[in-house]
Amino acid sequence: MTTRTLRRLPAAVLRFLFFALPLLFLAAFFFYPLANILGLSLSVDAVSRFLQRPYYRDVLWFTVWQAALSTLLTLLVGLPAAYLFARYSFPGKGLLRALTTVPFVMPTVVVATAFRALLGPTGPLNSALQALLGLDAPPLRLEQTLTIILIAHVFYNVTIVVRIVGGFWASLNPRLGEAASVLGASPLRTFTTVTLPLLRPPLIAAALLIYLFTFTSFGVILLLGGPGFSTLETEIYRQYVTFLRPDVAAVLSLLQILLTFGLMLLYTRWQQRSAAPLDFRPQEENAFPPQTALQRLAVALLVAFLLVFLLAPLLALVARSFTGRQGFTLAYYRALPELERGSITFVPPLTAVRNSVGYALLTVVSASLLGLISAWLLTAARRARDWLDPLFMLPLGASAVTLGFGYVVTYDELRTSPLLVLIAHTLVAFPFVVRTVLPVLQGIRPSLREAAAVLGASPGRVWLEVDLPIVGRALLVAAVFAFTVSMGEFGATSFIVRPNSGYLTVPIAITRYLGVPGDLNFGQAVAMSTILMAVSTAGFLAIERFRFADVGEF
Repeated sequence: MTTRTLRRLPAAVLRFLFFALPLLFLAAFFFYPLANILGLSLSVDAVSRFLQRPYYRDVLWFTVWQAALSTLLTLLVGLPAAYLFARYSFPGKGLLRALTTVPFVMPTVVVATAFRALLGPTGPLNSALQALLGLDAPPLRLEQTLTIILIAHVFYNVTIVVRIVGGFWASLNPRLGEAASVLGASPLRTFTTVTLPLLRPPLIAAALLIYLFTFTSFGVILLLGGPGFSTLETEIYRQYVTFLRPDVAAVLSLLQILLTFGLMLLYTRWQQRSAAPLDFRPQEENAFPPQTALQRLAVALLVAFLLVFLLAPLLALVARSFTGRQGFTLAYYRALPELERGSITFVPPLTAVRNSVGYALLTVVSASLLGLISAWLLTAARRARDWLDPLFMLPLGASAVTLGFGYVVTYDELRTSPLLVLIAHTLVAFPFVVRTVLPVLQGIRPSLREAAAVLGASPGRVWLEVDLPIVGRALLVAAVFAFTVSMGEFGATSFIVRPNSGYLTVPIAITRYLGVPGDLNFGQAVAMSTILMAVSTAGFLAIERFRFADVGEF
């Protein structure tokens, strides 16, 4: 071995370790916890206990059919909206389209709190009906009912239909339907025989994605459904936290993993089919102002419905945070820096806000670093891309609840420090960074790197002076994604943070305040939810402002 080779050896080892960092991270904090769940679930006692109790089969059945019903209702609401955006142009269309996306970026605890503020006994809807009908009691009792769960799921996921189906629909040549109409087909027959078959791939892809999200719904079921409703997600949490049965929770987690990975596989296949519509045309060429009075009326009614449906919960949340028993008040916000006697959070609510911001900033650094390395590795290692790409996306197929459970089983000694929370947030945000940065890196022309190399630049200098400046804007979007995801993360953190820990986050603090009766407790929960909503909305606006128009998958 020559002296020159020996000198290069440490650099090669360091380069290998650098690019192996994402794989080592996934091995330690994704696969290893899941392996421990698998080992725990294979206990004979746990399996027999699961099989002998019909209750667990009921939980599985409820998880399946509520997700199916939520998906159906979301499609019924979303398809008219998708058609509206695909075929009509009207003032404020871009703003309304952005508004449909805002609920999707909201943390689940914010959505749950917003619907409790809107539809609760003291909410504006019940108050208006009481005043209008002269009633002494609220006429609507929607808390802890299936109805409010379904409404929240539709609210949360309607943008999926608008984005996936509406985007595909907008690219279809409208002359296909016009030709059928000329041949005598009715509008209904034209839709069923021409449009619907073309929409089948994106429609199925959207339905599978909605089903996956509602199947793994945690915060909405836990906070809006209460103890009367339980899915696999909430039951995993209750079996471990409430009943101290980690073996049963492991069996449920294994079942959850198998089903969600299966759904992810189906979604990936149908999503690829919906990527290129037949007879593709630019979307702006297919949208026209409504021509007839009936069209104008239909567009106006649909726009009004979307505005009310999307804005009412969020506006009710903000209004409730400034409304006390005596009217307008700032008491709930003024109470955030204080620790009330007998508080269940053990720290002032404002401390939870500071903790969440700190976690989010650290998550930006860690997730951006790991995601950037992974994206660069996917770009450079073309032969390994076929197995590396799905490997990096696996955290998206595992629910945050399952990850949190795996962490407390594997790294319980770390629950006394905030490190485990940071690791969980990084893992959840990591795939979003990869999918945001990767398309930009893949779009860099190889000739730019080759020219820099010819001029004597080392690989590291090529990366710093060619790749990084080009990918900087996408990296900024990815950083905002990581920050927003971390601020709203609830599933994994609910397992990791101990009840008396000083490291609790805003979603955990909101949940605890919602679980305790009292006007001040609910008011502080609403105030913190409003702050979290403002942060999430600002993050979304930043993403829409800085992202490349057609680059990135989120």
